Amino acid sequence: MTALPATDGRTAPQPAPALALRGAALGFGDRTLWSGLDLTVRPGEFIAVLGPNGSGKSSLLKVLLGLQPLSHGEAEVAGRAVRTGNDRVGYIPQQKLIDPDTTVRGRDMVGFGLDGHRFGVGLRGRRRRRERVYAALAEVGAGAYADRPMGVLSGGEQQRLRVAQALCGDPAVLLCDEPLLSLDLANQQTVARLIDRRRHDAGTAVLFVTHEVNPILPMVDRVLYIVDGRFAVGTPDEVLTSEALTDLYRTPVDVLRVHGRVVVVGAAGAPLDPHCQASPLAPDGSAGRTVTGGTAVPR
Repeated sequence: MTALPATDGRTAPQPAPALALRGAALGFGDRTLWSGLDLTVRPGEFIAVLGPNGSGKSSLLKVLLGLQPLSHGEAEVAGRAVRTGNDRVGYIPQQKLIDPDTTVRGRDMVGFGLDGHRFGVGLRGRRRRRERVYAALAEVGAGAYADRPMGVLSGGEQQRLRVAQALCGDPAVLLCDEPLLSLDLANQQTVARLIDRRRHDAGTAVLFVTHEVNPILPMVDRVLYIVDGRFAVGTPDEVLTSEALTDLYRTPVDVLRVHGRVVVVGAAGAPLDPHCQASPLAPDGSAGRTVTGGTAVPR
């Protein structure tokens, strides 16, 4: 653990990273999705993971869930090697339609976040389980439909319950795999605010994979942008620039500021990700660095 100077001359311990990747590489066959990735995420930090389809964004989450081994390097969550069934990790998937005939109740769905990976909880654990489930429901404001079947709930209500499910185990890290997809604007804002409030209130780190950065950009501390095996890490002001994106896409890219918004314009036919076409940017002026392929880019 790293120590920092304290005001009385002593040293104060720095909180351990919520997650860490060191020299991480992931590939399938002859294709390398990314390599040389060093990323340390602090407790309470919000990281947006951006990039085109097939760049390895969701695969990164699978690595941290213990579902996909790295080709090289190390990955840790809360100071320990990644593994499946880790209750220090919460996972929020995409919003997907649930069969209207599904009878699983909302509170049962949330409870899967505690014990969905094992058989039984025992008689002694039932009371504690119930308390944690209802605490998570209250945290996301979903208590009113806790006993309703999932199949009759709206998409926004279902996704709110998925957030509660991810929070039920009191995770140190939230892994979000496009959780706003298919939601209307109002529900996008609701879900994004729930996640943001959690990281502020509990110090939970957030890795948020998305194709639409607008709803979360005011919340983002840093961006991990992956394109065709290359990547950049830094604040939104550092990564969403003409220089950084031209380097990543290997084709001319212009980042324009129009009426307080950032518009990214690529060369004709350039395969830019849809989220880049018009994104508001709120510069925070914080320090950071931009990295491509593991090498610092001169600023």
